[in-house]
Amino acid sequence: RLSAALEYIKQQPFFEEIVPVLPRSAEPEWVQQIHTSRYMARAETACRRNSSHLDSLDVAISTRSFDVALQAAGGALELGDRVVSGALDNAFGLIRPPGHHAEQDMALGFCLFNNIAILARYLQKQHGLQKVLILDWDVHHGNGTQHTFEEDPSVFYVSLHQYPYYPGTGAVAETGKGRGRGATLNCPMPAGADDNDYQSAFTDRILPAVNAFGPEIVLISAGFDAHAADPLAQINLSTECYSWMSERMLEVADQHADGKLIALLEGGYDL
Repeated sequence: RLSAALEYIKQQPFFEEIVPVLPRSAEPEWVQQIHTSRYMARAETACRRNSSHLDSLDVAISTRSFDVALQAAGGALELGDRVVSGALDNAFGLIRPPGHHAEQDMALGFCLFNNIAILARYLQKQHGLQKVLILDWDVHHGNGTQHTFEEDPSVFYVSLHQYPYYPGTGAVAETGKGRGRGATLNCPMPAGADDNDYQSAFTDRILPAVNAFGPEIVLISAGFDAHAADPLAQINLSTECYSWMSERMLEVADQHADGKLIALLEGGYDL
C-alpha cells in the first residue's frame, strides 16, 4: 500500500515540493497516554514470540509488528513536532499499521496502537494545545478513538462512516459521555451513499460544529475505503470528493489553527 502511494506521488508535478520526514520510534510514555502498559507488554510478547494474531483474527502480526507499530505512532509524533513548530505547514503520514480501531487495552481491525489518539494527547501534553479536532472519514467507525475521548471535551471527534457496518459502533445517538457529551459527532451513512451525501453532511452538520469548537489543530483519520473503487465497503465516493473534504478541512485549519493540519493514513483496500 505504501509503495503504491509513493510511486504515484513521485509521478506528480508537486512531488518536488514535498518535504520527506522519517519516523522515529514512539517513546513508551506517549503510547501509554492512550494504551495500558499491560497491553503494550502483551503486544510486544506476542510479536516477539511470532504469534500469528493479537487479540482477534483481524490483527495478524509478525516478529516485527510491534516495532513497526511504534514507528507508525512515532512518525505521527514527528509530524506533530514539525507542524506545531512551523517547520511544516501541514503533513500527511503514510504509515502502517493503521490505528483508529485500537482500544486502550485491545488490538482490533488491523490496528495495534491508536496513532491519531496518541498524537492528539501528545499535542496537548507536549505542545500545550488545548482544543484538538479529529475528523475520521474512514468507511469504518473509529471505535477506539471515540472511546478514548468520549468523556473529554477538549478533543472533538467527528466521524463519517458506513452504518450499520464493522465495528458496529458510531450511531448518531453516540455524542459523548459526562463532561465530553457533545464532543462526539457521528454522521452514519447508509450503503450506497455518495459524494452528495457526504458533502451535505459536511455543509449541514460538520462544518458548523467544528467551527463552533474552534480547534487549535486539525487531525484527519484518512481512510480511503469509502471510495467507489474499494472492494470491501459499499460507499461510492469519488476521488474528487476526498479533495473537496480536504479543502474544507484546510479552510477550517486556516480559520482557527494557523493552517495546522495533519492527516494519518487509516484503511483502504484498492491500490
